[in-house]
Amino acid sequence: MRSFRSLRWLMLALLVTLIPAPSRAGVFVSVGFAPPALPVYEQPPCPEPGYMWTPGYWAYGDDGYYWVPGTWVPAPEPGLLWTPGYWGWSGGLFVFHGGYWGPHVGYYGGVNYGFGYGGLGFAGGIWRGHDFVYNTAVVRVNTTIIHNTYIDRTVVERGYVARDSHVAYSGGPGGIRHDPSPEERVAERDHHVERTSFQQQHEGAARADRNSFAKNNGGRPANAAVSRPMGNVGHGAAVEHNAPVSHGTEPVSHGNAPLSHSAPIAHNEPVSHPAPAYHPAPASHSAPPASHPAPASHSAPPASHSAPASHSAPPSHSGSEPHKH
Repeated sequence: MRSFRSLRWLMLALLVTLIPAPSRAGVFVSVGFAPPALPVYEQPPCPEPGYMWTPGYWAYGDDGYYWVPGTWVPAPEPGLLWTPGYWGWSGGLFVFHGGYWGPHVGYYGGVNYGFGYGGLGFAGGIWRGHDFVYNTAVVRVNTTIIHNTYIDRTVVERGYVARDSHVAYSGGPGGIRHDPSPEERVAERDHHVERTSFQQQHEGAARADRNSFAKNNGGRPANAAVSRPMGNVGHGAAVEHNAPVSHGTEPVSHGNAPLSHSAPIAHNEPVSHPAPAYHPAPASHSAPPASHPAPASHSAPPASHSAPASHSAPPSHSGSEPHKH
């Protein structure tokens, strides 16, 4: 048993040496088994201007995979967009590449997280100076508070890699097949900013909630999405200015498509017509079963000082465009 553990840690050490230095921050490694499928859920409306959607994802802890709910968070500063983290496949291991902020939305493995993150770039809106303009063809906002909106369905359609897939990882057995494009590789040189304290507290609260773990919820978390990050007592300002600076974890893709001239900004869009949740068909690929899952190696564990929240996603709203997860 001791020799097996030594061999396992040697394998993990070798893997870390193969990952470029800028890519190591926020990397979590699990051995031999894939994350569960992405759950389907309703997106809560954006609560305040300047908030950005960060889709839910499976993280890994001592007791296995646990779900970090999708949530709206304040952007660290105007002009920055969120690139979701993703699980990749390398040397027979599933490796998590942490998300980051930057001027362009980066490579996230082609995973379809929904709500503008169809696997390629981001279709949920664009920055116009210091104001973020929301594409309500794919995201929901509280239009009694937020008036900077537009509708552009074409950019949504261009962003899908595996439209109907719930698969939560890229590469490997049954994984999403999407290699970084030349534009994504060029954008790797972007200046990147790490997760904000809101996001760290949010993940820590999810990890502290036993019901978040797949072994307890069967891969169907009760709180798949919340309006605001769990673990935050106050709403805080819409912009957080002190996020630490780092580099991205993977080749970065192009950012948002420019605002279409055919999609002008709409003011006071009716509240009764938000975009609904996307309910795609089940994924055609299933994750390989694991007989002996090995524990994860945490090279950059998230914050865990906050308590779990009991927020739940708001009731669904009907409309004409689908959303997912």
